[in-house]
Amino acid sequence: MNTETKYRFSCTLTFGDIYGQIIAWLVILFISLAASMALMGTRQPIYALATVGLILVLSLPFLLFAFVTTLLNHIEFEPVEGYRSNPTQAGVARTQKPAEVAS
Repeated sequence: MNTETKYRFSCTLTFGDIYGQIIAWLVILFISLAASMALMGTRQPIYALATVGLILVLSLPFLLFAFVTTLLNHIEFEPVEGYRSNPTQAGVARTQKPAEVAS
């Protein structure tokens, strides 16, 4: 007897799950901007731009990793109850006519 189980894909991710990650990244962003403003007063503003660029480039992979792992932790596969795949059910489905549009 051939029985296959059908699964339902559901994602339970909400904004509250990633809210803390967004706040932490915004704090890092504002700290980098504060550091660049402090360095902008010096005679070499290239260091200010390099500081912002370095902090953003180094923090983005960690932010992406946090988002992706949080998303993967909220993906669920649940078996659908009452579903069986066998030849008799497939034969019944083939004999039904599709809906037609009235003109």
